[in-house]
Amino acid sequence: MKLDPAQCNGDVITRMVHAFYTSVRQDDRLAPVFDAHIADWTTHLARMVDFWTSILLGSGRYSGAPMQVHQALPELDPALFARWLRLFEATTQAVCEPAMKARADELARRIAQSLWLGWQMANRPQVLARDLEETQHAG
Repeated sequence: MKLDPAQCNGDVITRMVHAFYTSVRQDDRLAPVFDAHIADWTTHLARMVDFWTSILLGSGRYSGAPMQVHQALPELDPALFARWLRLFEATTQAVCEPAMKARADELARRIAQSLWLGWQMANRPQVLARDLEETQHAG
């Protein structure tokens, strides 16, 4: 889906990323996880702007290995992903035009699902990996 540059551009993406991570840093469950692994928030925010600019606009500005980074985190669980998604969707509701919100939210759900499946395979290889929705409804 091609987004209207007037509604989805680098400035809006930067606002979205900064607003989202402000919420993350204030969340009682997510903040400790992020703060334990991010020493330089300025660099992280710039990297996340590059990431979202790359996936929303196709800029190619991001290079990295998010799967490997997330697989190395020992404390992930479906509830953390659910909180991350709720905060993300609240941020896109506040910051983004409807088309950008819809696209960003769809991508965020796909990313969360992919990272969760990858984390399970890396950290619990003996157990069949389960979808985020499956694990949230199971218990």
